Amino acid sequence: MTAADRATAQRAQLDGDEIDWAPPPPPEEPREPRRRIFGDRVGSVEILAILLVLLVIFRGPIADAISDPRLQTWTTVFVSVMVQAVPFLVFGVVLSAIIAVYVPQSFWARALPRHPALAVPVASCAGVVLPGCECGAVPIAGSLIRRGVTPAAALAFLLAAPAINPIVLTATAVAFPNNPEMVVARGVASLIVAMIMGWLWLRLGKAEWIRLPHRPDIDGMPKGRAFWASVRHDVVHAGGFLVLGAMAAATINVVVPERWLQTLADNPVLSVLALAVLAVLLSICSEADAFVAASLSQFSLTSRLVFLVVGPMVDLKLISMQAGVFGRRFAIRFAPATFAICVLIGVGVAAVVL
Repeated sequence: MTAADRATAQRAQLDGDEIDWAPPPPPEEPREPRRRIFGDRVGSVEILAILLVLLVIFRGPIADAISDPRLQTWTTVFVSVMVQAVPFLVFGVVLSAIIAVYVPQSFWARALPRHPALAVPVASCAGVVLPGCECGAVPIAGSLIRRGVTPAAALAFLLAAPAINPIVLTATAVAFPNNPEMVVARGVASLIVAMIMGWLWLRLGKAEWIRLPHRPDIDGMPKGRAFWASVRHDVVHAGGFLVLGAMAAATINVVVPERWLQTLADNPVLSVLALAVLAVLLSICSEADAFVAASLSQFSLTSRLVFLVVGPMVDLKLISMQAGVFGRRFAIRFAPATFAICVLIGVGVAAVVL
């Protein structure tokens, strides 16, 4: 270092600057990104390809298993439940998205009475004008609660809509042409159960029992995007649990022997309980359960009325969907209480009307 350089360094130190005389490090050469052997991630196409390969490899054992009559029965019941339920599930999901996106929250404050006890019967009667089944009513009820409707009124609508709408009552009249009183009995009993459960929720229900799944924030989205986001969310939650419920119902149909039903039909008390439990296990859509009830001719009209009242309000697929939309804490309390009220009101109405 020359004398001039030393003088410059001394002046820099006096000014508070520090000079690093070490040579700068050589620039690093850019590294080539590491390539994954199987791509970024395994997608649905890859999964489908793997399944197809497995089907080809194990086609012999699979063909033998499918030829089993019990498995064929299971498949038939599962497919029939899904075919009956999916159109109404889609209808309910679309209507739920419309309620969430296009109907302002102030509408429900004007449409329903302010007092929750009066809102329950109004919401129950609103089920008359909505043609649908229990699969569509579950996401609609969840959307109503999100929009500020009191849970008691939303739950009353949930129970009433699939049981007293015009399609269900018309199907009941067609299934029981010689017993038109069954239509009146079913409508009255179902409406009473829906109102009682709504009022019971007002009295005994707790807000923490309902845990609605997290839904993406759609308030700031354009209405079109918000609509499809809401549809996708409800299909994932309600549709998945519908599949589980349909699988459980198909399994019960294969496991329970038919001769047990004939034995139970001879006892008046056991026949009522048997058809009530059977309605839960079969999980038949409310638009088709009247024809099944009519085919159970060995049972009394009272037993078959209880079957028609319980089915649209408590069944395996409905319990599964309620657990998915409202939470398990809600489902394990609401379903047994609804079942007990359905049996009691069904027997009471049958004693008066039938």
